[in-house]
Amino acid sequence: MSIITKIKKMLLAPWYFLSTRVGGAGTLAKISAGLIGIYLIVGTVLSIIWSVEPEQFDIKVKVIQELDGKDHKVVTGAHTTTALIHVVDTMLHKRGGYIVNDIVFPGVWMDNIPNWEYGVLIQARDLTKAMRESFSRSQSQSIEDKDLALAESRFNFDHASWILPSTEGEYEEGLVFLRSYLQRLSDVRQHNAQFFSRADNLRFWLSTVETRLGSISQRLSASVGQKRINTDLAGDISAKQSTATRDEFEVKTPRLEIDDVFYEARGSAWALIHFLKAIELDFADTLERKNAKTSLQQIIRELEGTQEAVFPLMILNGSGFGPLANHSLVMASYISRANAAMIDLRELLSQG
Repeated sequence: MSIITKIKKMLLAPWYFLSTRVGGAGTLAKISAGLIGIYLIVGTVLSIIWSVEPEQFDIKVKVIQELDGKDHKVVTGAHTTTALIHVVDTMLHKRGGYIVNDIVFPGVWMDNIPNWEYGVLIQARDLTKAMRESFSRSQSQSIEDKDLALAESRFNFDHASWILPSTEGEYEEGLVFLRSYLQRLSDVRQHNAQFFSRADNLRFWLSTVETRLGSISQRLSASVGQKRINTDLAGDISAKQSTATRDEFEVKTPRLEIDDVFYEARGSAWALIHFLKAIELDFADTLERKNAKTSLQQIIRELEGTQEAVFPLMILNGSGFGPLANHSLVMASYISRANAAMIDLRELLSQG
């Protein structure tokens, strides 16, 4: 008997054993088909349930929960830190958990929520970086906060890793470091953690958010394709670039990526709503002095418009002024207005 024949018998042994016990191979095939059918039905139902996006949460309530029972008080920076903690925590522990790195059904075939998660993650990474490099430091030569440095490194781990170390494990560690920073920040007996509510610190983060929103807006608008004039070197007669490009080119998001960009934008806006509401609380005095509070509130209102329910339950891609809706263009409108208001806000903060 050849080695190949022996291997085949070993692999088929369980099948023959079961078939003789349940009435033949035909019956076993029916049972297998039934189990697969049930698995697919249950998986489909789960994918629908898991596709429901999380609700917004009250930051003031979350701050009280984080500091409850401790000799701590709500200090400057507590709202922003808490918002970051619970945005990431919600991303990890919503219905279905963290789905981007799923390798089994139904998570492996879902794409809307994974792209929503990615949008949330990008904003969380940007805020963590701003907290490490700006919010927690009094000047460029000051020492960075150890917990924030460790948190940022964890959140910049591969967002789709399912092998050890897993993405969820790294992000959970990041939350531990953020909570450690929050506890030290809010402890009246410690002075080794700070959060500086200054206009220049806020402008540092807003400049990053501007570029994110600008990119998202362009990708959303490109759902129908648009011809653009090359303005890369506009405004500086001596400006140069590495390689030559055409004076006019067409930008269009591939058809299969349109819903991906849409849900990434929704996730990004969902995270920003919480971060900006926290900023409104922690930077209240700065915003009042600059008469910029209403500008911030307008940005939040525009972003809240991106969270409206989608009808029908699919992303339509009508062309321009055609008969069908184009959800991407509607989303781009909200994002663009929020971005324009953010530019105005940053200019207000730069004024004396």
